[in-house]
Amino acid sequence: MRIAVTGSTGLIGTALVRSLRADGHEVVRLVRRPSRSPDEVCWDPKRSHVDAGGLAGCEAVVHLAGAGIGDHRWTDAYKRELRESRLLGTAAIAEAVASLDVPPRVLVSGSALGFYGETGDRRVDEDAPPGHGFLPQLCVEWEEAAAPAEEAGIRTVFARTGLVVARGGGAWGRLFPLFRAGLGGRLGDGRQYWSFIALHDEVAALRHLIDTESLSGPVNLTAPEPVTNREVTAAMGRVLRRPTVFAVPGPALRIALGELAGDVLGSQRVVPARLLESGFSFAFPTVDDAIRAALRTD
Repeated sequence: MRIAVTGSTGLIGTALVRSLRADGHEVVRLVRRPSRSPDEVCWDPKRSHVDAGGLAGCEAVVHLAGAGIGDHRWTDAYKRELRESRLLGTAAIAEAVASLDVPPRVLVSGSALGFYGETGDRRVDEDAPPGHGFLPQLCVEWEEAAAPAEEAGIRTVFARTGLVVARGGGAWGRLFPLFRAGLGGRLGDGRQYWSFIALHDEVAALRHLIDTESLSGPVNLTAPEPVTNREVTAAMGRVLRRPTVFAVPGPALRIALGELAGDVLGSQRVVPARLLESGFSFAFPTVDDAIRAALRTD
């Protein structure tokens, strides 16, 4: 297939492009500069501009671009950047694919488990309503921005991704050096649930969304059994064979991270009901499996 990908230089996008090309698919990457090769298409999400002609012939579009949630403290300016990068970019892609004479069969648009907000010990799936606060509201608007594609009859899937277990980037990538140095430990009281997914399974799940005609709307991309931060801490120590005696108190995290600390200390016990119902099989379903996979392949 000919498949277009935004966010192709990010953690997930890089792995997805590599996987698709390894299997012989033609990948078109959307870049925020003049295109320099036949596999690049120019776009400017802030100006809502996409060179739609470069998407001609694409059977699928995977939209992963957006400012990193954990890259900075959530100042008013950065919250605006988070919002605009997602809403403007998603709307631009959705309008571009809807304008094509022959649109793609599917748009897989990135989203996040932040949609559900704080869930505590309660297990939730795709039927759960949005939570409260900045991140859930952002996710709601982010998904709504894809409306032009849905209205044009394009199968649109929202990939609500959990914490990706990888060494090469993302929140988990910051944990590996700390735990390797013997400085890792629980965050806060450690009872908060983390819904995680191995990078390998994240890529496989995105490809599953492309290929599975029965899937549309929200799909949780997370391992079958979320674990607490205490369990993550124990698993990192076990796999890396390092002590995990340090702990970061909740108040210290709030001082260091500001509003972002709520995301670190919050509990999300989210399960991938629709992914499992559609026949997807996880290669690395447990947190130990996911950590070992990251050490081997990332």
